[in-house]
Order: sequence, then structure tokens, then C-alpha cells
Amino acid sequence: MSLKVGDIAPDFLARDQHGENITLSQFKGKKVILYFYPKDSTPGCTAQACNLRDNYEELLEKGYVVLGVSTDSETRHQNFIAKNELPFSLIADTERVVHDLYGTWQLKKFMGREFMGTVRTTFVVNEKGVISKIIEKVKTKDHTAQILD
Repeated sequence: MSLKVGDIAPDFLARDQHGENITLSQFKGKKVILYFYPKDSTPGCTAQACNLRDNYEELLEKGYVVLGVSTDSETRHQNFIAKNELPFSLIADTERVVHDLYGTWQLKKFMGREFMGTVRTTFVVNEKGVISKIIEKVKTKDHTAQILD
């Protein structure tokens, strides 16, 4: 399934960094930044999370909720959040359920080898649950500007 702008964003039931259930539908009426990233505490993922953190107040003022998604565990998310003082929730998609719904678990190539992994992608979902923007070429150090552009 390949999602596109104008599609209804797939709802999901997952767990956040505290092991609490989280769904996309619980944010109906708000704009959601759902960003998929490969791994906690790696340089690019840290830069992306910190860019969103540094611009979090502006995102809140514009009515956004920020949710990060990776296949890392709840414990790794807790450590990543604490180390970088992240003010938003991270989804522990260890079974890749959310990844599969959004098509972000794909074959990747790096240094001549192929493997399955998270393709860094951000979905912006409007108040009605419709995908209003998909960012596939993420600039980790300037991601907020891409979202608000």
C-alpha cells in the first residue's frame, strides 16, 4: 500500500515510551506530525529529534502534535527522550505494525549491502485525519522548516 496526500491516515494502536496505548484517532481535531526514523541515538535521528524539540513551541502554537516512530523499545525511547530532553512521545513499534500501515519498512541499500529497515519519512495529518503532506527527503537538521513550508 502506498499512501499519498489526500488519503485518510491509517489509524493504529501502539505503545509509547511509557508502555501506554496510543492511537492516531485520539488526536482527531489536531494536526499530527507522524515521523518515522531508523534508530534512537544515531546522529541523523538525534539531529531530527532535536530540530523538532528546538521548534516544539512553534509547532504547538500552530496546533501540531509530534509523534516519533521507530522500531526501538520503550526503554531505548525513554533513554533517548531523557538524554535529549524531548517534549513529545515516541512510539515503540517493535513489531513494525505502524511501519507496515504507512509503508516505511522497506528494502534499503547501504555500502553495497541490502537490508530491511525504516525509510525516514514524515506524514503530516490534518485535523480530519487526512494526510496533508508527505516528506520523503527529510533534512534532519532543518525538518521543522520542511513541515511548516
